Amino acid sequence: MEFRTIIEDGQVQEEIKKSRFICHAKRVYSEEEARDFITAIKKEHYKATHNCSAFIIGERSEIKRTSDDGEPSGTAGVPMLGVLENHNLTNVCVVVTRYFGGIKLGAGGLIRAYAGSVALAVKEIGIIEIKEQAGIAIQMSYAQYQEYSNFLKEHELMELDTNFTDQVDTMIYVDKEEKETIKAALVEFFNGKVTLTDQGLREIEVPVNLV
Repeated sequence: MEFRTIIEDGQVQEEIKKSRFICHAKRVYSEEEARDFITAIKKEHYKATHNCSAFIIGERSEIKRTSDDGEPSGTAGVPMLGVLENHNLTNVCVVVTRYFGGIKLGAGGLIRAYAGSVALAVKEIGIIEIKEQAGIAIQMSYAQYQEYSNFLKEHELMELDTNFTDQVDTMIYVDKEEKETIKAALVEFFNGKVTLTDQGLREIEVPVNLV
């Protein structure tokens, strides 16, 4: 499992030709959760002119939905969804609330405004990549442990939960796809005199730099 989503829930707002646009963004993991979020925003901003929405759900972005909520067809929800797609995001729902300020934006202006509102929110909130890592338990002698730090530096790894008894027991986590490669490298590094035991998986969140 590996996907990109927003770092946290959040909102941003901006004014465009006297209309106020507020983008609300939330991590969601089901269509029901997304629709509950949209309903909550509509209830909170019931006086707004529009509450347009878009969401993507699933590790492979299986579920995609949009709503223009009264704006001309194709001028709100689809452009909002496009921003999420361009950033390869999933498990996220965005609702853009518009309070009309008296100046019509036209179809092109609406597309730019709704897409821009989501783009600003994504930029301000930030993106993370969620990855699965596999654990490897390692048993070694004290003499071997003296050299172990060199292996960690070479492969840019960090040891965890190290215990010192009559031997050294420690743990590392590596990207799931690299597990067998790292295990083979450990066996080679210690000339086969090391005990390795597969552990479970964990999820980590890695910040993504936006250019």
